[in-house]
Amino acid sequence: MLRVTGLTKSYRSASEDVAVLRGVDLAVGASESVALTGESGSGKSTLLHLIAGLDAADGGEIRLADTVVSALNDAGRAELRRDRLGLVFQQFNLIPSLTVADNLVFQSRIAGRHDEAWHDELVERLGLKTLLRRYPEQLSGGQQQRVAIGRALAPKPLLLLADEPTGNLDEDTADEVLALARDLVTRTGCGFLMVTHSARLAATLDRQVNLHAGVIA
Repeated sequence: MLRVTGLTKSYRSASEDVAVLRGVDLAVGASESVALTGESGSGKSTLLHLIAGLDAADGGEIRLADTVVSALNDAGRAELRRDRLGLVFQQFNLIPSLTVADNLVFQSRIAGRHDEAWHDELVERLGLKTLLRRYPEQLSGGQQQRVAIGRALAPKPLLLLADEPTGNLDEDTADEVLALARDLVTRTGCGFLMVTHSARLAATLDRQVNLHAGVIA
């Protein structure tokens, strides 16, 4: 599903280039959930952003199914995020002016792949049926993250990327939300790559990889 080969990325800091990724190799299979761990500043979020096409790599290749992400221009990467990727972040990033119902269908509708039966299943499984007319500010953190996961999975993406998705949640809520995400990922057959600082949560996924000194250790 996802294959990253020899990925490199540097940033300019003061008068020197600082290498963040030094040749990362990584693979995530269909229906596989992988935890990406590493100390702060190790480049975890940078790697996720490159895979998502939010930034461009200096070298190496990112391949999602039959698409070479690293060869796409800005418009191509935006289309990829719309049609084939699901993104979930720590800050939820829901649209405050839209109801839960409208947030849930936002990505699937702009991708042209809204599936009413799958939408109804997401609403049921994520426990959102009584919340559909509410706005994000009227929800708890756990409820907002459920909506964010539902929105990301609604178009049935090839890959779900999550950057510390439970970082703003208490332990019990984090466990519950992540269990739902894992189950829904298995249901859709998409790959799941999650950045986390929590060894406990990482251990619940199929596999763990550690990013250290710019490479997968």
